[in-house]
Amino acid sequence: MAVLPFRPIPFFANKSQAFWRLQMAGWGGALLLRTMSGLANAKTLSFLVLVLISTITGLSLTLILSVVYRALINRRPLVTWGVTTLVLGIAVALYAFIDAWVNGLYNGDQTIDVSRVIGLIYLDATLLLAWSALYYMINFFLQIEEQNDQLIQLENQATQAQLAMLRYQLNPHFLFNTLNSISTLVLLKQTEPANAMLSRLSSFLRYTLVNEPTGRVTVAQEVETLKLYLEIERMRFEERLRTVFRIDPETEKALLPSLLLQPLVENAIKYAVSQQEAGAEITIATQLVGQNLRITVSDTGPGLHSGSASNRLSGVTFDGGEQVSTGVGLANIRDRLAQAYGEDHRFETMEPSEGGFTVLIELPFERREAAPAGTQPEKRPVLAG
Repeated sequence: MAVLPFRPIPFFANKSQAFWRLQMAGWGGALLLRTMSGLANAKTLSFLVLVLISTITGLSLTLILSVVYRALINRRPLVTWGVTTLVLGIAVALYAFIDAWVNGLYNGDQTIDVSRVIGLIYLDATLLLAWSALYYMINFFLQIEEQNDQLIQLENQATQAQLAMLRYQLNPHFLFNTLNSISTLVLLKQTEPANAMLSRLSSFLRYTLVNEPTGRVTVAQEVETLKLYLEIERMRFEERLRTVFRIDPETEKALLPSLLLQPLVENAIKYAVSQQEAGAEITIATQLVGQNLRITVSDTGPGLHSGSASNRLSGVTFDGGEQVSTGVGLANIRDRLAQAYGEDHRFETMEPSEGGFTVLIELPFERREAAPAGTQPEKRPVLAG
């Protein structure tokens, strides 16, 4: 199941801008509150000068604190909180001292009254402590979100790498058999069919390399690629390989993982067509079932009755008692579907009463929608304080 990337809070999209907005809003609110309190207590308008100076002092001190806190936030907890407490205490004392000195000048007293300093410490400490708490809370929250985003990106990269590995496990037997057939045709001087087979192989391999392993294609595109693959195999098996396509027109634009059906058909050729002298018929069908796309790949082979055919479920064959890998098998498809859709899919193997073998897949029905012109992928913002 695809994991959606983290979408940042728009307000914090620009770190510097968000910091200054919060600074202006916070200290502006403090200025307004103290002004309203002074006017309510019948203070003169000249009192606004004291409030303004106090606000500017607090704003300046928090700018210094932000630089210190930024250097401390990623240190060990003991260092972070120890130095923060020390620096905050010094800032509160300095704030109270400046407020007391300005208040003394306002009242015509040029001396520093200790009682006035102590009286102002409570208000100044409340402001700087609240500011410090908010600073650390916001930045810790943003760090957690950033780490979560990085974790999601790593999980996505791991999923894409696993999907790529599964998609690139092209059966070496297919390549060997095809190249061997081309070599035989060349030795027999049948240059025209050899050239046709080589051209089809080149087109098929180009498709497997050009398309992204984690990408999705429409049913119509997948069927065209599958027909190209079958043309190559039909040159080897001739009339022994018979195929039927029953593609519902409504499903042609439905999306599915690229090269999902090729290993299923390859599996049918290996265990049905090549196991019988008369060959077998392979049917590929798609249809809509409710909100799901149903895909079936069936054959008229021996099913699971023969010893060699029964190994198609485990993805291995046995040669003289020795286990031999088959490259891409049903287990590969099951893994790809689990990586791409999680629990939101169905994958079953069946043996119909009339014989043969059937693989049934159901996926959520999705259409490819064209992206709006000029649309750019959203980037993950980085916040700084």
